[in-house]
Amino acid sequence: MRTFECHCGGTLFFDSTQCVKCGLEVGFCEHCRLVTAWTTSDMGYSCSRCDSQLVKCDNNFDHEACNHGVLVPATSPALCEYCRTTTVIPDLSVPGNLRYWRRLAFAKARVLYSLEELGFARRENNRLVLPGLSFEFRADAEEPVSTGHANGVITINIKEADHIEREKTRVEFGEPQRTLVGHFRHELGHYFWEQLVRDKCLTKFRAVFGDETDPTYADAQASYYENGPKPDWQTNYISAYATMHPWEDFAESFNAYLDMAAVVSTSRNFNLTDCDSSDFDAMVLAYERIGIIGNELNRDLGLLDLVPEVFTPPVVEKLRFIHGLRRYTKPTQPTRKTSAAQQQSQLVKPIS
Repeated sequence: MRTFECHCGGTLFFDSTQCVKCGLEVGFCEHCRLVTAWTTSDMGYSCSRCDSQLVKCDNNFDHEACNHGVLVPATSPALCEYCRTTTVIPDLSVPGNLRYWRRLAFAKARVLYSLEELGFARRENNRLVLPGLSFEFRADAEEPVSTGHANGVITINIKEADHIEREKTRVEFGEPQRTLVGHFRHELGHYFWEQLVRDKCLTKFRAVFGDETDPTYADAQASYYENGPKPDWQTNYISAYATMHPWEDFAESFNAYLDMAAVVSTSRNFNLTDCDSSDFDAMVLAYERIGIIGNELNRDLGLLDLVPEVFTPPVVEKLRFIHGLRRYTKPTQPTRKTSAAQQQSQLVKPIS
C-alpha cells in the first residue's frame, strides 16, 4: 500500500482519519482517490488536493467504520462505493459488534483498493466495476455462519474480527497466518475464478490447477476432512487446504498472489525495492528477499513470520497464471478537477 501526504507535509496512511502532524481531519476523497486533508465548507468538506466538495460516508459519520468522503451531491444513504458493497452488517446493539464491523470494513476497503491498483478491477464513469459482488457480515445465531463465497456473495463470520477467537481457530487448524485481510483475499479468489476463469480460460486453468469436475467439490471436501491433505503437499501447493480441490487451490494461490503484490508494492513505496509489480519474475524474487528480511525481523520480536509460505516451482506457475489474469492498467490519478471528457480518457484500458 502507498502512503499519502497531508497539505502540511505529514504522512497519511490508507486508514488515516486525522493528520498526526497538523491535527486536521483527513479521509479518502472519492474524486482524486487519495487520502487527503479536508477543510470544512458550506456543503460539508473540501478536499485539499482536488477541491472536490464532499460529505462523509454515512458509515464514516455515524459509526467511524469508514474514512471515505462522498462527492456532493450525494444520494441517500450517502455511502461510498466500498460501503455500498456490504449488504448485511451485524446487530450493532450487541456489545462488541460495532468494533468487529469496523475491523471488517477497513480490511475490506484495503483489499478492494488493491484490486484496482493491481488491475483485477476496472472503473467506469469513475465507479469501480465488480459485477455482482457483495458482502455479508453475519454472527452465529440458531445455526453457525460459515465464511465463504456463493454466486458473488462473500459471507464473513464476524467472530473472525475477534482477535482471540481468530487466534484460537488459527492454532486449532495449524495455520501459519489467519487474518481478516486474508479471508477477503481468499474468498475474492473464488469470485474472480467465476469472473475471469470459468468462461474465459478454463482449459489453461485445468492444465495448471487440475480438473475441478473430477472429483466433485463435495467429494473432495469430504475426503479432505476425513483424510487430511495430500502427502508431501508442500511440493506442489501453497497450503494444506489448497490440496482439497482445484477451486481452493486457486483461492489460496490468489490470496498468496495478493499478499506478494501488496508487500512488494509497499516496499517499493518506501524505496526498499525498485521492482514493478507488472514484472512477475522480478516480483517473486523481490518478495523472496523481502520475506527473508521480514521473517528475521519478526523473529527478533517473537512474532509470526511475515512470509510463511515457500514458493516451489509448481506454486510459482500457479501464481504466474493468476498474474496473467490482470486485465487493466491503473488510471492516472487527477490532481485537480477534470472535465467529464478528461475523466473518460483516464479510464483504465485493457492490457494488450
